[in-house]
Amino acid sequence: MSGDALPSAASQPRSFFGPWVVRAAFVLALFGWGLGFYGPPVYLHAVIERTGWSLAWVSSAVTVHFLFGALVVARLPRWHARWGVGPVAVAGACVATLGVLGWAVCRTPWQLMVAALLSGGGWVTMGAVALNAAIAPWFERTRPAALAKAYNGASIGGVLFSPLWVALIGALGFAAAAQLVGGVTIAVMVLLAVAVFAVTPARLQQHADGDAVAAPAAAPASVTTGVRVWHDQAFRSLALGMALGLFAQVGLLAHLFALLVPVLGAQPAGWLMGFATASAIAGRYVVAWAMPPQADRRSVAAIAYGVQVVGVALLLAVDGTQPALIVLAVALFGSGIGNATSLPPLIAQAEFARDDVQRVVALIVAIAQGTYAFAPALFGALLVATGGAAPRIGDGASVLLLAVMAVQLIAIACFVAGRRRR
Repeated sequence: MSGDALPSAASQPRSFFGPWVVRAAFVLALFGWGLGFYGPPVYLHAVIERTGWSLAWVSSAVTVHFLFGALVVARLPRWHARWGVGPVAVAGACVATLGVLGWAVCRTPWQLMVAALLSGGGWVTMGAVALNAAIAPWFERTRPAALAKAYNGASIGGVLFSPLWVALIGALGFAAAAQLVGGVTIAVMVLLAVAVFAVTPARLQQHADGDAVAAPAAAPASVTTGVRVWHDQAFRSLALGMALGLFAQVGLLAHLFALLVPVLGAQPAGWLMGFATASAIAGRYVVAWAMPPQADRRSVAAIAYGVQVVGVALLLAVDGTQPALIVLAVALFGSGIGNATSLPPLIAQAEFARDDVQRVVALIVAIAQGTYAFAPALFGALLVATGGAAPRIGDGASVLLLAVMAVQLIAIACFVAGRRRR
């Protein structure tokens, strides 16, 4: 018998591993945001109910949670370079679990603050910087679509974990719920670290986007050596635009449910908040699939925020007796919720050298998180000062909505001001 032998299984080309990384990043985001972003409002209520401590003190623990997380975020690129996304996420899941358990069992106010430090420092290892670090080696040209799919895990985390926390705490108690969710989170992070995040394109001899050969990379001037990043107009405008946009967004979302309940009722208002999350997913997909590869991503971000401004303006215009218009307004505002976190890293990818992108993303995320940590308290104070005892959409919330619109318009101006000449 003559002829060439059949190729062995080992010599067969492997299918592109990138989609598995996207799926893993989706799960990473789901648990990260479920513990660290959507969990604290539930923790706050559970702590007050158990201890009777003041709302002001427990709310300050939520601020500490996000502020300390911002400090940790700035260190993540170094940790990822040294240990990898997977091991850092596993360590963060362990720390976050201890933190949430601390929220559940703390006996004194200072113990609550220690718990807030742990939960805040742990969850960010499963947040935006980790997502970008996991996706970046595998996707270059198609990164917008890959990040959109991964970031949807954050939105689904809100849909699933908010009611899950409430149900588990009600059925098992806060401490048991924290142990159960934390244990599952740690187990999932270990699985992802070993099975997915430990794999690199070089190990599989693959290139970004599944291309047969490595694509030539654009190389903008490096700006992140030493303190030079702080003197770069593109960086400053991107960081400020993201921070202000999320400040307005988180501030309104923190109080939107309370403003809608007097108009729509508790259950419809809850469904409408879920609809806002669905709108965020839809808005992120529209941008990911409709944005051309060479599009000016800052202009896309400005348009996304512009749509949100229209939604807030519509909320301002309704008188509380037009539920259809309220639904439309929430849909318009919700459409930009996801893009506020996923577009800035894509702008960084287009404007900074490849070796600098991870640090730039970490810095803008840290600045944004440190800024929006104060949004619920500041907008709440504004609402109390101007809206009376029971403000609502169409009556008493006008100053709050005007403030949200003003901050969003400044964010748009920042994105536009930082555009580089082509």
